[in-house]
Order: sequence, then structure tokens, then C-alpha cells
Amino acid sequence: MPPAPAVPTATYRFQLQPDFPFSAATTAVPHLAALNISHLHLSPVLEAVPGSRHGYDVVDPTRVREELGGEEGLRELSRTARDHGLGLILDIVPNHMAMSPRHNPALWEVLRDGPSSPRARWFDIDWEAQGGQVLLPVLGGPLGEEADRLKVDGDVLRYHDHAFPLREGTAGLPLPRLLDAQWYRPVWWRLARTELNYRRFFSISELIGVRVEDPEVFAATHAKILELLHEGVVDGLRVDHPDGLADPGGYLRRLHEATGGRWTVVEKILADGEGLPASWPVAGTTGYDALRHVDGLFMDPAGFGELLDRYRAFAAPQTDRGGDWDATVRRAAYKVLTHELAAESDRLTRVAARLCATSPETALRDRAPWALRTALTELLVRLEVYRPYSPEDAATVVTEEAAAEARRAFAVPEEAGAVDVVRDLLLGRYGDGPAQAEFRTRFAQTASALRAKSVEDTAFYRYVPLLSATEVGGEPGDPAVGPDRFHAYCARVQRDWPATGTVLSTHDAKRSADVRAALHVLTECPGRWADVLAEASRGVEPVPDGQLAWAAWQTVFGLGPAGDERAREERVREALLKHVREAGLFTSWTEQEPPYEEAVARFVAAGPCGVPGRKVAELREALEPHIRANVMGAALVHLTMPGVPDLYQGTEREYRALVDPDNRTPPRFGENGDGGDGGGGRSEKEAVTRAALALRARRPEVFGTSASYEPLAAVGPAADHCLAFARSGEVVTAVTRLSLRLAESGGWRDTRLPLPRGRWADVREPGREFEREVRAAELFAASPVVLLERLPE
Repeated sequence: MPPAPAVPTATYRFQLQPDFPFSAATTAVPHLAALNISHLHLSPVLEAVPGSRHGYDVVDPTRVREELGGEEGLRELSRTARDHGLGLILDIVPNHMAMSPRHNPALWEVLRDGPSSPRARWFDIDWEAQGGQVLLPVLGGPLGEEADRLKVDGDVLRYHDHAFPLREGTAGLPLPRLLDAQWYRPVWWRLARTELNYRRFFSISELIGVRVEDPEVFAATHAKILELLHEGVVDGLRVDHPDGLADPGGYLRRLHEATGGRWTVVEKILADGEGLPASWPVAGTTGYDALRHVDGLFMDPAGFGELLDRYRAFAAPQTDRGGDWDATVRRAAYKVLTHELAAESDRLTRVAARLCATSPETALRDRAPWALRTALTELLVRLEVYRPYSPEDAATVVTEEAAAEARRAFAVPEEAGAVDVVRDLLLGRYGDGPAQAEFRTRFAQTASALRAKSVEDTAFYRYVPLLSATEVGGEPGDPAVGPDRFHAYCARVQRDWPATGTVLSTHDAKRSADVRAALHVLTECPGRWADVLAEASRGVEPVPDGQLAWAAWQTVFGLGPAGDERAREERVREALLKHVREAGLFTSWTEQEPPYEEAVARFVAAGPCGVPGRKVAELREALEPHIRANVMGAALVHLTMPGVPDLYQGTEREYRALVDPDNRTPPRFGENGDGGDGGGGRSEKEAVTRAALALRARRPEVFGTSASYEPLAAVGPAADHCLAFARSGEVVTAVTRLSLRLAESGGWRDTRLPLPRGRWADVREPGREFEREVRAAELFAASPVVLLERLPE
């Protein structure tokens, strides 16, 4: 077989775990080769916390994870993949490691030896806080209630299944003195919110930040990955959460140099209108920006507005608790910053106060910590992107308009000067020394955590008029994307980032693409949906709250029939319990309300998953042709638009999954690696996927970095319902959008699609050929999507 290309033509994501190790992925290689995938895309493979189902909790970056089959298992997978002409892409996690001392040897050493440990520089610990002890929030209650459960065992301190190293010579001390003598302090887990003195991943105290900006730390934590790259075991990288790093651009430049410029994409969430920094030496993003644009094509903007009105009438949400998108995000940001991220806010305030108090610039002096905290809070909650990257771009992120609003939080105008101090520091107007750099870094890291927690993990679960709009990278307040906007996006991608990643489903997605495709149809029939919901809801009592009820009915509509009814109810119930805990309106992960959660479970069983749910099922069945059009349209657009498409495990076929852990169920492949269907019974979606991937593999130049993208415009009464484009003048994609509205308006009628010069053959239907201008009704006679290839002259 020829070797895998340097730039993938298509990747396939496996979510590795003990129940799906390297050997299971190896078995699937023939199926993926037949699918014309060029590279396997593997979730993190380094040693992780035992039992981890995701691998992002790395404990030892120097070893390949034994539970997956160890390094030999990975090398065998690589050999098998290469025998079939496939390469490997690895997901790496530079931002953090697991705060699990008994499994993490570097952390064990640091907790034993303190800041003098050679590996103390690995971890982002504020040794000046908490009296020089690392706060470990592991106790189930205050120390006075848990002291009897702390046991000395030789040179180890044990607490349930936790183990911590004891400082040399301290094992014989009485407990209070023993704890005071350590480089760490076990405390009640609730103290993490306000007292933590190490950087963590978002608000997850079980993950500790790593200082990869330090060249020695970079070298130590990347040695195994670079070895695998240079020995040809793997070919490229996906970088997880670069926004958590002190200097993402600097890290990516060092990585680029160390890898020799291998194909690398970054998990960067771009806001609408935000561009990836041009200086980053990467191929592009992992593709959430593509997801937003593809999804938006299949949403009706007017219908979304009506659906929003219907949602407000049904659920009666408060304006800033789910009624209005911008207000909901702002309130969530205040809550997250003052609660979940209180420790990060405190550290940022300390850095700012110390900088001002010791600065030779008199304009920075006499700034009270409370005023700096207020200024920081008011500016952070107004950011519309994840973070700034340099003083140069800070002006467009921390805008003067945001500063003007922030000043209004101060009753005394003179004290509002703290806002200008903070903004000027971010813009580099007071120099670029170590203190200023630290302040900008801490601000950016706090901003990225705030954006993720307040938007994706809170507001997405409060503002629920259309669940398919609340997806990673999405714009729930304005989710619809018209053809012109989509074409403009694709033109930018082909021009600036032609080898970027594109996705529709991921391990982090709130719902898989096919679930979202069904939900998109509701924007085409908001009145019909509201009527069915009113009828289905009649007599279903009690309803915990209107927003939860609306989300629950949409969840079962999107999921559709899913085999065993009892298993389906469990999937829906678990997804909705996660939903209400993330929303944090009536219960949360840390302050659970059992009576409310029990009411949610009863409602799910009696309503959406009970007899009343049949009304919703009947509506879905009636709308099935339009759901089919969305599923196939999104799939074909994804596979032929600019960029490198990444398929999540199982999504070559119809794949309906809810939020994790539902979407991390190990995929099933047959004994011959054939996808588990014995090689027969391929779905229409799989047929489209195979055809598009085969064409990409056979004609890589048509889709690659030197290719072109040309929008094609239909003409006639239903022109807006056809989305079409050409690639390099050799391939044409045409799909139906908003097919329900199309049917209600009388169908295609005299709508036509002018084709580029030449004769064009239907890739999926041999014998069908077209040229010049083709009637849409003829083009889409057998399928809502068409893939054409230009015939040789």
C-alpha cells in the first residue's frame, strides 16, 4: 500500500478506553481503509488515571497507557494501519495532568519535596499562597470530622483511596504537626472554590495546570510524543485546549519546530467573526467553526425566531436565566467568576494588586484590591471570545465599549479608574516586564476558563429554545447561516487554512450531528411543534420547570427511536440530569437537590419517555423525509467543503448520541472490522459517506491545499433551498436545505442549477449525466443530495 499522505484527506476519531483499547482499533483498520479514511485519529494515549474513559487525565507523559495495550499495542496498531495505507494522528494534552499523586510520579515527588523538587517547575502552583502548602481538596468534610480517617502507613499518608507522600522525618509526628510539616494540606473539598493555589482545568480540581511554557517542562512532557513522531509511529497531532496555556503561540512554535512541521490542528473555539491567529504555525482548528456553519445552513432564521417566541410562552424563562441569550450569558459569567472560579479570580486580583503596589508608575499606585477585583470582573464578563493572545490584539478583545460599561459598576467615578488601569496593563501601556507579562497571562487563562464554563457549561443549558443551536462553538442567539455567509466562510478557509480540521460530531459534542439534524427541522415548523407539545404535555404532572420540560421533549424528538425502551429512558434521564446540574438553576453538581432531581426523573418517565411521548414520536415520523435531507445534506457538505473532515467513531452510519458519557460508548465492529453489519445493509448516509471519501482519496488535488472553492447559485423560485459549490472545477456538491419549507411552498418548480463547463456524472448513480443548466427537480429526483464529477473531455 502507498504511505499515508503528509496532510490527511480524512481522519476517523477513536475514543480509546479500557473497553476499546489499541487492539480493538486495530481490528477496525480494514473497515476504515475500505471507507477511504487516510488517518486514524486517537484520543490521548499516554498513561492516565486507571479506568479513565477519556484519557485527558494524564499521570505520566513518558509512557503509553498500559490499559490500552501499552507502547507495543500502539506500535502494532500503527504497523497494521500502515499496511493498509493509513497513518495516525494523536490527541495531546499539554495544558494539564491529573491531580492524582498516587498515580502521578512527578506530582508525588513535588508533594514530597516541595518547591526544591526538580519537577516543581512542571506544575502551575502558587507557592506564595496558603503558607507555601499545596491545597489538596480531597476530604469529604472539615478536617475535624475527617481526621480519624487520615492514616500514616510508613512514609505514606492515606485517606480512603487517596495516598500522599510524607516529608522525610515527619512520619512519627502527631497528626496536627504532621499535616503542618508537609508541602501540601489535605482540606475539605468545598474549599477548592475559594482557596485553591494551583491552576486547574476550568473548575476541575482533579486536573492541575502544567507549565509547558518552560522549555525543560516542554521537553520532559513531550519526549514520548516526539519519539513516536520521529520514529514514524504517528504522523500528526491534535492539541487539546491551547487557550489554557500561558503562551499558546509560543508553545505552538516550539511544537512546530520539534515535530518538523507535522500536520497539527488545535482545539480552538472561535467566536463568530473571530479568526485563528495568523502567526500560529498550525494547519488550523479541530473544526468547531465548520460545525457551526454547516449546522446553520439547515436552520430557518424566521422559524427560529418564532420557535423562540413559542419557547418563551411555554417555559416562561426569566430574561437572564434562559429568556434572552446575551443576558443569560452575562448572568452566568458573573456567577461562574464569583463562585466556581473564585480562586482564579482571587489569584488574578493578587497579581494585579501586587503589580500596582510595586510599580514605579505612579498612575498605578493607590488602587484598592476591591476596585481592581471589580474592574477585572466587569471586563471579564464582557469578553465575547475566549481570550486575548497579545497586547496587540487585546484592544479588540477588551474593547473601549466594554470598559465604558465596566466603569458604571463604580459608584464613585474616581474609583472607576481601576478599569483603565486594568485595560492599559492588558494593552501593554505600562511596559512589558515580568510582572506585566504574568498579569496578562493570568487574565487570559482566567478568561478562557470563564468563557468555557459560563457559555458552554452553563448558558447552553439555560437558553434552550433550540437544543441543536447550543453546540460547542455555536451561536445560540443567532444560529442560522444563509448560503452567502456559508460560501464566504468556505472561501476564507480555502484561502487561509486549507488543511484545517472540520467536524460534525465529537466526544465533546452536546449531541451528535444526526440528533441535531432532526432538531433543525423544528425551525421549519415551530407552530406545529408547539401544538404537539401542548397536546403531549396535557395531564403530565408535575412538571419540575418549563425550561427542563421544553428541553426534555426536544431531547426525545432528536434522539428518536433507539432500541430498547428502558435503555432509551435511562439515556434520556441521565442526559437531562446532567443538563439540570450544568444549568445550575435548581440543582448543581456541588449542591444537588434530590427532591428536584427525583421530580425530573419522574417527569421523564411519565412524559417524554411515557405514553405522551408517542405524540412527539408521531411528529418525528411525519417529518422523517426532512430529517433525512438534513442528515445527508450535512454529511455531504462536511465531506466536500474545504478542510480535512474528521469522522467521529460510528458516524459513517446514522449515529444518534446525547452528551457524554452517552457519546463515548465503545463502537462495535464486526470480526472483519466491517462496522458490525457483516458488510451488508449499508444506510443511505453510509453510501454518501463512502462515495465522498472515495472521491477525496482518488482526487486529493481537487480538495487539498492547492484546490479551489467556487459557489454555485441556483436560479428560480426555490433557489434558496439549494446549496451548491464546485471544488477545483472538477467536483460539484449540491444539497437540499429547509426541505419542509420547500415542500410547503410547492417544491422545486422551475428552479435550475447552472453547472460549470463540461459534462457531469452522478458519482452515486452511474448513468446519470448532466451539463449546462439542470432542473433541480431532476437533479434531486432520487435523493436530497447529489455529488457530481466532471467527465474527461
